[in-house]
Amino acid sequence: MSLDALRFDERGLLPVVVRDVTTGAVSMLAWANREALERTISTGEATFWSRSRGTQWIKGETSGQRMQVVAVVADCDGDAVLYEVRLSRAACHTGRASCFHQNLSGVSEADSPENFDLSPLFAILKSRRRERPAGSYSTQLFEKGLDHILKKVGEEAFEVIVAMKNSDDEALAGEVADLLYHLAAAMTERGLPPAAVNEALARRRRP
Repeated sequence: MSLDALRFDERGLLPVVVRDVTTGAVSMLAWANREALERTISTGEATFWSRSRGTQWIKGETSGQRMQVVAVVADCDGDAVLYEVRLSRAACHTGRASCFHQNLSGVSEADSPENFDLSPLFAILKSRRRERPAGSYSTQLFEKGLDHILKKVGEEAFEVIVAMKNSDDEALAGEVADLLYHLAAAMTERGLPPAAVNEALARRRRP
């Protein structure tokens, strides 16, 4: 689908759902016009349209909460868009990982299941390895090969160890996310499916 096929509203806007490619969790909802989408696609920076200020804005330009966009996907009707992103910090200005934390259902946050589904990440990596879109960080990894990816895994693992010794949970979460991303990239390049790891873990749970 091209941008010409999208169905912008009377203001020339589309809703944009932002999803963390590492965890699969929804991070935020914003709006974009055609120019913001074009900039997002060309630069890889999450760009939106501010309805209150009437201007284009880049996520993290002032707050430092930048997002690296790895995919822009339209829904089946072409009237909404999904940004698949890698987060540098928590997405919400409150410091939360997601802007969606105001509970309306009556179920306490403690009762909600933890969201740690890496399947969207593996799906994106498989697509990147196959299609090699220009400007994608994943494309750069796969073009440099397994040895380079494994070097990155080692670097990220060391950074996780350092972060574990400190008290900054947000920084630690970011380092763990980076490690998981590069480990998933290594598995994808090596051809090891996530199902093989799931099976290995299942065997360890058996009596």
